[in-house]
Amino acid sequence: MSSEMYQVKVKDQEYKVEVKQNGADIRLNGAPLELDLKGNSKKGFHLIKDRKSYEIQILESDLDSKEFLVEVNGNVFPVKGADRFDLLLKDLGMEHLANAAVNDLKAPMPGLVLDIKVAPGDTIKKGQAILVLEAMKMENVLKAERDAVVKSINCEKSQAVEKNEVLIEFEA
Repeated sequence: MSSEMYQVKVKDQEYKVEVKQNGADIRLNGAPLELDLKGNSKKGFHLIKDRKSYEIQILESDLDSKEFLVEVNGNVFPVKGADRFDLLLKDLGMEHLANAAVNDLKAPMPGLVLDIKVAPGDTIKKGQAILVLEAMKMENVLKAERDAVVKSINCEKSQAVEKNEVLIEFEA
């Protein structure tokens, strides 16, 4: 019987959630939890627990950080989730690694810098193209892994670079 462990923080209260048998057995802080849940994230959810009805809307969500703003019967709650990988990192004392900021862009392979699409001081968004690297006769567009400000550029167009060479640094 497989089970998944989660931790959910609502306001300042933490809850441990265990889901077994593909959702047939759910436990909240070790106690069995019986729910009747219908709906979806776009239209909202209707939940019945202990003969009480709840209307639930997800107002905001950031899946990368697992943070949500949830409205339940007109009351708004900040919710932070953690899956089994987050919990394992926490158990190992390495939870800070999950949220570690990438402070530089390194060459993923040896290649030739074809284009640099940013300049020092530029504010960039996650997913934005910032550099084009030619490697093995293919153009590879390197994108920002997070929102950041460009601190410095350590390469030039037409420069050959080695794997793991720091190409662009971001402010911390």
